[in-house]
Order: sequence, then structure tokens, then C-alpha cells
Amino acid sequence: MDLSTKKELIVSFSPYFVEKGLFWFKQNFKRIEKTRKTQSFWLDNTLVIEKDEEMSLSHFLRKLDEMGYEKVFKTESQGEFSQRGGVVEVFPINSKNALRIDFLGNKIDSIEKLSIEVKNEERAKELLKKKLKSQKIYSDLKNLKPGEYLVHLDHGIGKLERITNYYVLEYDKGDKLYVPKGLERKLSRYVAFREPKLSRLGTSFWQKTKSKIKKQAENLAKELLKMFAQKEVSKRPPYKEKELALSLNSTFPYQLTPDQKTTIKEIMRDLEKDVPMDRIVCGDVGFGKTEVALRTAVRVVENGKQAALISPTTILAHQHFNTFKKRLKDFPFKVEMLSRLQKNKKRIKENIKQGKTDIVIGTHSILSKSLCFKNLGLLIIDDEQKFGVKQKETLRKLKPDIDVLSLSATPIPRTLYMALSSLKDISLIQTPPEGRKKIETFILPFKKETIKKAIEQELKRKGQIYFLHNRVETIQAFKKFLSSLKTKAKIAVLHAKMKEKDIIETLNDFQKKRTNLLLSTTIIENGLDIPTVNTLIVDNATKLGLSQSYQLRGRIGRSNIKAKAFFLYPSKSLKGKAKKRLKALKQAEELGSGYKIALADLEIRGAGNILGREQSGSINKVGLNLYCQMLSEAIEKLKTKS
Repeated sequence: MDLSTKKELIVSFSPYFVEKGLFWFKQNFKRIEKTRKTQSFWLDNTLVIEKDEEMSLSHFLRKLDEMGYEKVFKTESQGEFSQRGGVVEVFPINSKNALRIDFLGNKIDSIEKLSIEVKNEERAKELLKKKLKSQKIYSDLKNLKPGEYLVHLDHGIGKLERITNYYVLEYDKGDKLYVPKGLERKLSRYVAFREPKLSRLGTSFWQKTKSKIKKQAENLAKELLKMFAQKEVSKRPPYKEKELALSLNSTFPYQLTPDQKTTIKEIMRDLEKDVPMDRIVCGDVGFGKTEVALRTAVRVVENGKQAALISPTTILAHQHFNTFKKRLKDFPFKVEMLSRLQKNKKRIKENIKQGKTDIVIGTHSILSKSLCFKNLGLLIIDDEQKFGVKQKETLRKLKPDIDVLSLSATPIPRTLYMALSSLKDISLIQTPPEGRKKIETFILPFKKETIKKAIEQELKRKGQIYFLHNRVETIQAFKKFLSSLKTKAKIAVLHAKMKEKDIIETLNDFQKKRTNLLLSTTIIENGLDIPTVNTLIVDNATKLGLSQSYQLRGRIGRSNIKAKAFFLYPSKSLKGKAKKRLKALKQAEELGSGYKIALADLEIRGAGNILGREQSGSINKVGLNLYCQMLSEAIEKLKTKS
């Protein structure tokens, strides 16, 4: 069979062309050829190659790069190309077969169809769409600064020199790469467990490295899919959209942000399927995750099931309970709170058992074996990083068909890793609410003058202050120190060893402005939403983890007033990991950086027991973003085959 051909069309790897079927391109080949002569879009995004045509190899390779094709060591899938001397193999997204193009000097000597072909057109189209989506997710180039390391999909690790009309990257031996704006999806941040070595342009080393790591990612994907296969088996009836859920939407007093809208759509699509949802919503503190949770719960409850929301602290559970009660006061849903402070626990548990309670909000007591649900359909886990894996799986084991929605401002690296590798669905809420300002962050040595000035400035504008002192043993002595500064602060003390009744009372006093400075341990990290608190002072920030510091900072600036956060350290010099953590915190002043902080946290903490030694080595070679992209694509390929 003669596989040689005289003329072929190659179109850009873009959403517009991915949507078209292979037959469409075959049917419209002549029209496309004609349109290329008059319309710049078609000229830029298509390439017609012909045997004996004059064309330089370098021009052809550059054109494939500009059209979004990935350079690999060996061409195997649509959207890829490889080169050996004057021979190029490319698999156009508009073709059933990969092509081999032989160049002789500046001329195309021959074009040949290869046996590498599309077996199932619909599956192939789905994989291409998912590949485009994953490239976009892992790219994330917000707030780039010169000096940052970036990974180019085709050329490897470089250092960002500047951004003009191009991203200018410096490589080994001082070589430069100019990446045009519009091809950002080929770039990703280099996040790993060590300082990278710059790649060398013009060699096949990067393609070989990528090929090897892709194979490792495929092996890991097979193992992971086996682990999670059980969850794919469970089925439940779809949750249909009904009247009350739509009525609830109109009672929201604010405008939904674009990211909130997208997240709610994604969740509702999950609920309309017949398989249980397992989605994590990653969004900064105060960016509207509670509204997402509320709408999800109502959809499930209106379809005759119960919903449970579990929080790590009584404070946070209490706040959620008040929010749900207020929003649902005109709806026929019964909302109950279950915690150690709650009276009539026996009656509440009986109501849950009989199905009289629609939504239950509480702490760990929701996971108690003594608590029986009549018809539990949804588990919402707020601040999921505060719960262990065993705790999170307890209810799922009892009810394999349960839907799980996890909420987090800074997901622990393990969860983030699972989410990014296609085993969990992830939604990002990174758009700040209208009027929200970024929090000005100061990293300073501990000085009495700094503290006094910060307190006085906040009190002058009639605001309130969180002061973090994370040692219960010395917190009363520290209160005396603050009193000695002779400001007009009315100081209250809060810590986890107090009786829960006293905790709630102290918080109520603070919310009602009977006190204006809350001297506290990290108990304030969860659940406080007080718009008049716009200054945070941390007396020894070196003792806090990066995600924890970020979470605490998110507790201020909840209104349109400019907020200030002071992270103080006990000496004039910062060293080691503490210095890295605080530097990362300062760099992430922009709102919506929780996702980036989690990645930075992963980088600083190291692999630990999150990944095996082999995976850690692979991540160091290509960066976390590209590795997760490879793993994600490997999982999607295996899923479509099964």
C-alpha cells in the first residue's frame, strides 16, 4: 500500500479546530486553501505542505511551534511533532494519521502517512480538549517577576529575563528564547525541591528527559487508578434542579464573582451525573466558598437527601450555622447544630436519625459512630486540611455513594497533588469580591515602637486588631506587656484551653466592640469573619508554617478598608526555611494567591511522604507543574481506554 501523499493540511492545536471533526477538514480542504490567501486568521493558524515545495526546515519547525504543537522525542499522539535531522514526524489534530516529512535542503522531498493513527475519533477529540485545559491550568503565570524559573514545554527550564511582546527566557550558555504572547500555555512556573539547572537549547536532551518522565508518570497513573477504582464504581440517582434552589439564588445579597459562577456550574454538573462527586474548592478566605457550599446543600436536600457540614472548630461551625439559618429562614429546611456546647444533643441526634433534620452543621461529633443519618447524600468538609485522611474516609466507607465537597483556602500538598493529577476535581475561586483590597504585608524585626504605632494607627480609624501570640503559657504575661505600651486598646485574651462557653463569650464581646484588641493563639485562624478587624500583628512569625501565616492574614481585610499585616521576627537576621516562608508570604500580597502559596508550601516542605523518591526526582527535572500535567494526561488516556 502506497502511503506517500502529495499535499497535506496541518491546523493549529487550538479549541476552535479541536471542536471540528476529521471529516470536516477533509470536506473543506479546498475552501481552507482559498481562504488562507485573504484572511490572516487562516493564514496564521493553518499550514498547507506540498511535495517539492520550497520551504526551509527551520521555518516549518517554527510554524509548528507557533501553532501549539508539542516537540517530543518520539511522535505518538495528535498535537505532537519530533525531528531527526531533515526528517520531521508530526501528528496533525485534523488528520487520522501521523505524517513523515523529509526535507532535502530547502525543499520538501516527500510526505508519507505513518501507521500511527486515530482509533476512535470521539475519544481522541476528548483527550485533545482535556490536554488544552490542563496546559492552561498548569501554566498560571500571574504576577511573574524577572529572575523566576519557567519551564517551556519544548525547550526546558529557563530563567525569565523580561516581558515585552515576548517572554524572554535565558538558557544555559546565555542563549535566549523568545516566546510570543499567546503561547503562554507552553510555559509553566518551575516549582520543585531544589534550585534547577538551566536547559541547553538546540539539543535533544530535554525531549529525552521528558519522554522518560512521561513513562514514569504513566506507570504511576496505573497504580493510582487502581487505588481509586472503587470510588468510580458507586452510583446514585442524579440531583435535579428544582424551584427552591433557584429561589435561594435570588436571596444572595452580593454579586457572584466570575469564579464563583464557574465553580457553582461545575458542582451542579457533578450533581446531575449518576456518580458521586468528589470535588475540592480552593479559594482564599472570604472569597465566597460558604455560598457555594450553601447552594450545593440546598440542591441535595431539595432532592430528598440530608447534608452534613463538618468544621474543625466550634467557632467556625457556629459561624456556618448562623449563616445557613439566616439564609434559609424562609425555606422549609430544618438546620441543626451539633457540637459539645449544644444542648438537647439527644433530641438533635434523633431528628437526624428520623430524617427530620435536613442540614446538620458541626465539628468532629458528626463523624461519631453514635450518629445515624436517615438518608445522607452530601458531606461538606470545611478547612479540609484540618482533618486526617481516616476521618475524611469514615463517612465515605459507611456510604460509598456519598457526594463530597471539600473547601480550602490553602489545600495541603497531598490534596492539591491529588486534585491536580485528575484524581480529584478541583475548582479555583481566585477572583476577589468587588471592592476587596490586597493586604499590605510587613516583615519586620520585633520592636515595641513598631507594635505601639501599628495598634494606635488602627484604633485611630476606629478599627480592631488581632494580635497573635501562640503560647498559652505566656499569653497573660504578654497581655501585661501590651498594656504597658499605654495605648487605648481594650485587650481580650483567647486560646483553645479556655472553656468553650468562655470562648464564645469572648468572641461575642469582640464582635460587639466591647473589646478592640484580641490577643490570641492560632484559634483565630478558623471561622472569624469580622469586617472591622483590619490589622494583624504576629509576634514571632518564624514559628508559623507558610499556609498557616497566609490563612491568618486572610482573617483581616474582609471589607473595602485597606488592611495591614505585621509579621515580626525576634532577631535582625532571618535564616533558612523561616526566611523562605516569609519571603513567599510577602511576594503573595496579591489577592487570590492561596493556590500559589500551597505550591510554594509544597516546594519548601519538600516531598516528605507525599510522593515516593522516584517521583521527587522526576519533579526536580521538569518541575511540579509539568509533572502533574504529564500525570494528569496519562490518567485521562488510561480512563478513555477503559
